Amino acid sequence: MFDPFIAPSGTLLGLLQRGRGDGTLHALAAPRPEALAALNHCVLSDPRHDWQVENRSLYYARLYLDLDGGTEEIERHLWDPEDHLDTDDSRTGLALAVLGHLASYGRDDALVLLRRYAATGANWAWALDELALRDDDAGLRSLAGPVTDRFPATPQGDAELAAAVRDAFEPRPWRLWADDPRPAIGARIRAAGERGSFDRWQRQMRPGGPRPGWSVQAVFDWAQQGLERGSVLHVPAARCLTAVAGAEDRPLIVEAARGGPDGARCAALHYLAEARDPAVLDLIEQAAVDTSRTVADAAVAAFERMCGESAVERARRWAHRPDALGASASGVLACRGVAQDAPLVLAALRETVRGDGPDAPRLWTLVDGTGRLEIACAAPVLRHIYRETSSSHLRGRAAQALAATDPSFATGFAVECLWDCEETTREVAALHAETGDIRVAERLRRLAADPAEEAEVQTAVRSRIGPDAPAV
Repeated sequence: MFDPFIAPSGTLLGLLQRGRGDGTLHALAAPRPEALAALNHCVLSDPRHDWQVENRSLYYARLYLDLDGGTEEIERHLWDPEDHLDTDDSRTGLALAVLGHLASYGRDDALVLLRRYAATGANWAWALDELALRDDDAGLRSLAGPVTDRFPATPQGDAELAAAVRDAFEPRPWRLWADDPRPAIGARIRAAGERGSFDRWQRQMRPGGPRPGWSVQAVFDWAQQGLERGSVLHVPAARCLTAVAGAEDRPLIVEAARGGPDGARCAALHYLAEARDPAVLDLIEQAAVDTSRTVADAAVAAFERMCGESAVERARRWAHRPDALGASASGVLACRGVAQDAPLVLAALRETVRGDGPDAPRLWTLVDGTGRLEIACAAPVLRHIYRETSSSHLRGRAAQALAATDPSFATGFAVECLWDCEETTREVAALHAETGDIRVAERLRRLAADPAEEAEVQTAVRSRIGPDAPAV
């Protein structure tokens, strides 16, 4: 999937693509055709950089309800001829998830579309998972034939059916269909379930990992073989070394960390970092500039896993470095530093935003660190990140940091966060938003009554509007 185009943050489309609370508020104030056009654009062209972790579906479904929007555009998207050419989940997953939420709010048109797509669409498994949570038994039983017919009664078809049953995210439909009296359905699905269980048991009986009695060298060989096959086994190999290595093996491990094959070297660095070996920090500094990218990345990753004052002290020395180890050191200070490290963390935050923009991966740790260290003068940078980042998770972290650093947060961003796409951000807002704003009081009541809202958010809301809370 290509990186999506994200419109400027000051536009209605840009706000909705980011999942910001202001997106909903601006859409409700905009002409309805313009708001629906922007909403449909977001749902049909997923704006998330990582669709597996960022939330948008409930956010968009709620806006469809508020705008009384129809599902015609979603229907056209799902039954576009491209559906059977581009079968990647990311093309239709968001639209199906939005339909699932709409169905949970009682929208029968969304339920009908999900049933039709589960019967005929390419991403039928996603639609079936949505229905498993929302449809009744009769509706699910009506899909038994169309879904089972996708798998021909051949050895290949039976194997694919067994994999589908085994890997189903929501098993409810398959359990219902296993009781179907028709041999072509019930008997096949029961057999597929048994085959899936047998396949899982076979995999468990043929583990490919370490064995009791392995030596340190055998673990190094296993890590190297894995690397040659394209599998990164540094961390599991380090755990194996913890089980098999004794004090007498330290010279061999240190030597491997200094100049062994890449797989063994990476495993040794992780092991020594976990053991807090006195030589490991010098070895990490040496490996971080190695010509092998694999070794350099493993060295930085090993350092980030280290605890203890020695790692923090070394991070203070490395934080000024212009390379990956310097960036990692700033992250370590953000996570484990103390008040004296605030200037280094703030400098790294500013430099990262200036050099890499508001979506840089290393901002996640630095933003958390500014909140943890309560660096008040970081608030302007945090506000910039909040407005501009296209990552709803990073925006949520910025909101959490602003709650700790910005006195204006309760009357500013916290209000719009009540409409944010991420439940953790709505939770922060529910705890901090100033209830003197009439919009806050009404929104808190609506979140408390919404059955689709997450439990953590509703708990935070009740702490503001419960019997023992101040009047809202």
